[in-house]
Amino acid sequence: MASITASAAQHPAARPAPARKLPSLKSACIAAAAYLVGVIFLLPYLEMVITALRPQSEINDRDYFPHHVSWASFTNIWSTGLGTNLTISLEVGVGTTVLVLLVAIPAAYYTARRRFRGRAAFLILVLITQMFQPTSLIVGIYQEFTNTVHVPSTVALILVNSGFNLAFAVWILNAYFGAIPKELEEAAMVDGASRTGAMFRIIIPLALPGIVTALIFTFIAAWNELIVALVLTNADSSQPLTAKLDTYLGQYSIDWQHLFAGSVIATIPVIILFALIERKVVSGLTAGSVK
Repeated sequence: MASITASAAQHPAARPAPARKLPSLKSACIAAAAYLVGVIFLLPYLEMVITALRPQSEINDRDYFPHHVSWASFTNIWSTGLGTNLTISLEVGVGTTVLVLLVAIPAAYYTARRRFRGRAAFLILVLITQMFQPTSLIVGIYQEFTNTVHVPSTVALILVNSGFNLAFAVWILNAYFGAIPKELEEAAMVDGASRTGAMFRIIIPLALPGIVTALIFTFIAAWNELIVALVLTNADSSQPLTAKLDTYLGQYSIDWQHLFAGSVIATIPVIILFALIERKVVSGLTAGSVK
């Protein structure tokens, strides 16, 4: 009897699960507004997919959904050389991102850790460079890369995009490095690590959300750039994907199926990249909001 009582004490009767409460009116309204905003942002992409799947005979129909689905736009578009343009865009995006991070990380680390004369002026100068748009400097950029510096168009695009995205990366990384306590580096150097070793082993891992944030914004900016790509590239085989999509816009007609099919394909690499590092980006954007 005692063993039965002890067993009953160890395994009490399962209590019924509490009834699930309905969300409050405020929570329901916030959720509904969030879903509405999400649908509004997804509608343009849905329109691109529907138009790309619409046959040419139904391009002018008023029905929102096509009566027949045609995948010809997604299969035939590769014969126009889109694969080469996609490769060039990847090269420009990856090359720009790597170059920006290689320059921005040591620059931001030094400005965050050293109080040298002219530091504030340097940071302000970096911020001023962010105010210039490629359109206002496009004539000088064209003259520089056609008359002075003779490099392949892909290298030219990497250099120009790096120059226009470097300021943002330096500023955001400077804020992250400055928020990390110096005592962590000093403790590592007391244990025998050099300043460079402390930076790579202590500071960079702690600032990884900021580095990932700078990475994704730099890649997207280089991936979506159009004006410089149109000016510095002439042949279709040397154009990135954004400039290639512009060729589907004719003077008297527009190839809507291939234009939207290419636009859908152009969004896939960015979606994949963002899905892989989404958690780091969110933590990087919200870091420092709670102290």
